[in-house]
Formats: sequence, C-alpha cells, structure tokens
Amino acid sequence: MEDIRGRFGKAVRQKRHELGVSQEAFADLCELDRTYIGGIERGERNVALVNVEKIARALKISLSQLFRSL
Repeated sequence: MEDIRGRFGKAVRQKRHELGVSQEAFADLCELDRTYIGGIERGERNVALVNVEKIARALKISLSQLFRSL
C-alpha cells in the first residue's frame, strides 16, 4: 500500500485538476510556496495540519471530503 503522503498528494493533485488551476495559482490560493505544493503532490512532504486546512479551503471542500478521497 502506498504511503499516506503519496495518497494525500495524489488526492490534492486530482482535486486541483478538477478546479482547473495550475500548481502556481493553487499555491497562491493556499498562501503556500509553489515548490511546497509540488512536494506535497509528489508525496515528498509530511504536511502540517495547518497547511492541510489551507489546502482544503483552497479546494473549496471540507477536511473530511479531502481525506475521504484517500
């Protein structure tokens, strides 16, 4: 089974694509650095809860919806 970081990153990338925004635009929406978002999407980052909340807010979904997609 894939690591939680990889599953989370794939879920974020999929939801971002559904929104139709670039990684750079999404990073701006999250108020996070683009390279940090890239690391999340590649499963390289262990994301802090504060940033998980920012990501869910930028995706316009609840935390439970985001985690349900894992």
